[in-house]
Amino acid sequence: MLSDHIQNGIETAKLVWSRLPTSEEGESEEVNSSKRSDGTSVESLDYEVIENYAYREEQAQRGRLYVGYYVGVKWFFALLIGIGTGLAAVFINIAVENFAGWKFAATFAIIQKSYLAGFIVYILINLALVFSSVFIITQFAPAAAGSGIPEIKGYLNGVDTHGILLFRTLIGKIFGSIGSVGGGLALGKEGPLVHTGACIASLLGQGGSTKYHLSPRWLQVFKSDRDRRDLVTCGCAAGVAAAFRAPVGGVLFALEEVTSWWRSQLMWRVFFTSAIVAVVVRTAMGWCKSGKCGHFGSGGFIIWDISGGQDDYSFEELFPMAIIGIIGGLLGALFNQLTLYITYWRRKSLHKRGNRVKIIEACLISVITSIISFGLPLLRKCSPCPESDANSDLECPRPPGMYGNYVNFYCSKDKEYNDLATIFFNTQDDAIRNLFSAKTIHEYSAQSLLTFLVMFYTLAVVTFGTAVPAGQFVPGIMIGSTYGRLVGMFVVKFYRKLNIEEGTYALLGAASFLGGSMRMTVSLCVIMVEITNNLKLLPLIMLVLLISKAVGDAFNEGLYEEQAHLRGIPLLESRPKYHMRKMTAKEACRRQKVVSFPRVVKVANVFSILRSNKHNGFPVVDHGRNGEALVIGLILRSHLLVLLQSKLDFQHSPLPCDLGMGSIPIRHNFSEFVKPASSTGLSIEDIHLTPDDFEMYIDLTPFLNPSPYVVPEDMSLTKVYNLFRQLGLRHVFVVPRAPRVIGLITRKDLLVEENDDSATVELQSTSVRAQRSDKRGVTRNPDVEQPLLNDLLVQD
Repeated sequence: MLSDHIQNGIETAKLVWSRLPTSEEGESEEVNSSKRSDGTSVESLDYEVIENYAYREEQAQRGRLYVGYYVGVKWFFALLIGIGTGLAAVFINIAVENFAGWKFAATFAIIQKSYLAGFIVYILINLALVFSSVFIITQFAPAAAGSGIPEIKGYLNGVDTHGILLFRTLIGKIFGSIGSVGGGLALGKEGPLVHTGACIASLLGQGGSTKYHLSPRWLQVFKSDRDRRDLVTCGCAAGVAAAFRAPVGGVLFALEEVTSWWRSQLMWRVFFTSAIVAVVVRTAMGWCKSGKCGHFGSGGFIIWDISGGQDDYSFEELFPMAIIGIIGGLLGALFNQLTLYITYWRRKSLHKRGNRVKIIEACLISVITSIISFGLPLLRKCSPCPESDANSDLECPRPPGMYGNYVNFYCSKDKEYNDLATIFFNTQDDAIRNLFSAKTIHEYSAQSLLTFLVMFYTLAVVTFGTAVPAGQFVPGIMIGSTYGRLVGMFVVKFYRKLNIEEGTYALLGAASFLGGSMRMTVSLCVIMVEITNNLKLLPLIMLVLLISKAVGDAFNEGLYEEQAHLRGIPLLESRPKYHMRKMTAKEACRRQKVVSFPRVVKVANVFSILRSNKHNGFPVVDHGRNGEALVIGLILRSHLLVLLQSKLDFQHSPLPCDLGMGSIPIRHNFSEFVKPASSTGLSIEDIHLTPDDFEMYIDLTPFLNPSPYVVPEDMSLTKVYNLFRQLGLRHVFVVPRAPRVIGLITRKDLLVEENDDSATVELQSTSVRAQRSDKRGVTRNPDVEQPLLNDLLVQD
């Protein structure tokens, strides 16, 4: 008996492993999807509430107590998302800082005796960390590669990419980020943190992970895609808040960059989640100050306090600041284009050869990065330490293996430092802190900054797209702060003013490059202000962001939009295309063949239709007594698959059932019809029916959506586009012009007031009155003849 259980366990493990997406299948699908514009490799989400008979019966059984419980659980989940994302960010930062600290401490200890031995140890440590990252991604969680923001943006836009929100993706994202960032690659951990927060939110929303038996019953509350979308939005904001310690910036990032649908209730929950993250991160940092976190000290979380820097700016400085914005727009657009070309080539040619090639590629890039970061500082001459200021806490040179400015690397004298090693021999957070630092004028030479800019820009372009978790926030800040400090050096030299700080221009350069690459404005502006703790620089950051975004938009789209198109994610942008103004709804769907079902359909016909096409929605048509066909609703493919699998609603008679007397027993919970998050769900291949089952019938009336959205055939495609995107729809019926009007709804019809004497709701409108005809036989409605003020209100 025991041997049978062991054998079954082995077979199950083999089956699970065989179902993991291999590189050949996954990459070929991604390449094909990049060539297709229909996005067949992904599936749309059902954000619309399907108000069928089962849903209405379930809602009718719920009282006000359940509604309060439902809202309370949403807020409790927002609390859990904030705590979980904050703890994940703390864990990633502590691990990265400790790995990097051990690496630098060991390297500096060894180079005191031999630079060659230190060089070998430095390469091997980086190689081991990067290998661990790429191995986790290729063998365990393929969907955790990259930043994850394009996929999450697609999810919140209404597109589900399989595998992006699974538990193994979360684990792969956390541990893969530790290896790739700790290994010194030109990548950041901020983008992966957004994906991490989204995964935590999705797992809470679906009640855990059934595959890994982590699904407590008390978590299984939210079963609709709409509720999960709200939680994932909270997770995205929590990721940004945890990455940058910028809670307000996280809220604005979710609003501006990733979400396509927003409401005031969601704003409050997102804000609450970001505030919880800020509390968790601050508590963890306070705990780590006691020395319990190893090498995790003032580094780690991004907080570059330059409040003691430049206090004011003059009118003459606006021109070089505008130049920084132009440079950021040009370099950001070039970065997007280069990464697009290289990523496309990598997916089309390189990664199709298997996981071994992915591992070799990442390890090779790791070795090249280590050689550059260790070898280039050896070619630079050391500079003498500046005269120490009594009020300055900067130490020159800094102690070996510690964070800070003025690194003594390959210098013949004790009171010398290597400016290029000061950038390379640091974690990226500490290197940015050095570039932003005030009171360090002339710390870096123009040759060193230019050398680092060219090499790091090239490494960032080449590294982005490898099979490791990769963020572009911090590399973008590194690139921008480098050329920003270069411009600041020339401004200091040209204007000869003592109150001009090079670190201020480094900050503006970082903002300009991110604006030119990612095309964010409001959220990025707030994030930069929060992480620098200097509100006086707000107008300058706004200036360079507007200029860099305008320049970048003249060449291509933002980084995440370009990568989403490359991955075949069919995003609906905020604005429709120009040619849609000249098209109608009928012209947009004229090439489609509508497949419909009768109200009572034979099981064999349902099975045959589902096997013969890939449609996800089918109109249901009922023929009345006079033989006229009437569309009574929309049935989803996922609902039909559930009905076929359960067989509970099969009937021998082809006669429809009577819904009026409540004679239909409720055999399904509404949650049974919802597809699990980020998975394929049921397919027609999973359905096994007998010959007797094929002769049965199903009445689709209780399960269809009786009120789908309908547009007339001559409506402009632009208007349909805006309706589709703003409501988060999946299907819209296109119908001929209606023959008659049965009523007209105005703003007053939507204003309701609870009657004090009864529990009913009284409509404050006269549109429910019976229509009357005048002497000429013209049907008149009182609301149509309301004053001009009411017309203006309706038009608003």
